[in-house]
Amino acid sequence: MYVLGIESATSVAAAAVVSIDGILAERMVMNKRTHSVNLLPLIKAVLEDAEINHSHLSGIAVSGGPGSFTGLRIGMSTAKALAQIWDLPVAGISTLETLAYPLAGHGRLVCPILNARKKEVYTAVFYRTGRVLNQLVSPMATSIEVLINILKDYSQPVTFLGDGVPEYILRLKESLANLAWFAPNSAGYPRGAVVAELGLKTFRDGRGISPLQLKPEYVRPSEAEVVWLKKNSTRR
Repeated sequence: MYVLGIESATSVAAAAVVSIDGILAERMVMNKRTHSVNLLPLIKAVLEDAEINHSHLSGIAVSGGPGSFTGLRIGMSTAKALAQIWDLPVAGISTLETLAYPLAGHGRLVCPILNARKKEVYTAVFYRTGRVLNQLVSPMATSIEVLINILKDYSQPVTFLGDGVPEYILRLKESLANLAWFAPNSAGYPRGAVVAELGLKTFRDGRGISPLQLKPEYVRPSEAEVVWLKKNSTRR
């Protein structure tokens, strides 16, 4: 079984191919070009690097959010189009779980933080029981103060990672003291290989879906939706 993983929820564009034996190929870029320009060449390259073609794939996994609204739309549109052309199932993988997964089992809570702008972060809290990564706090968009208060209630060491950490690291250190740990910068971006590995688990469990069923997890409404709701609420 081979799975293609696509990541585009943050400033990183990534693609990877994994099998039951591990990672076969992975590529990642973070440059000024849009994900719509980067993704297809990355996908073509990882298939070539893995020495397979689309007929060998069992499914396509794609980062499902939360994250950049534009990035998510590009990634999901790409995954849907390829899945329909290649007649493959898809799986939407939580961007926050993608970040947390590689750190599972290290003995602390894991709290990915993505910059959601508007003085908020996209976040969730995870912990591991045995070989299973569990979600302690569901994905949400919230202020760093609310997140800090939630974590204080647990009174456990927690590792932070993600592109929102640099902006809030001092606040986290001040509020949580020796309970706050920080992953290295290299672990702060979601990887295509992790998306693919989590997708592999999904497909092996028989939980793949049709590309028509694939939807992003935005957590909060887009700016366009907010404007539309405000305009229509004033007309009532």
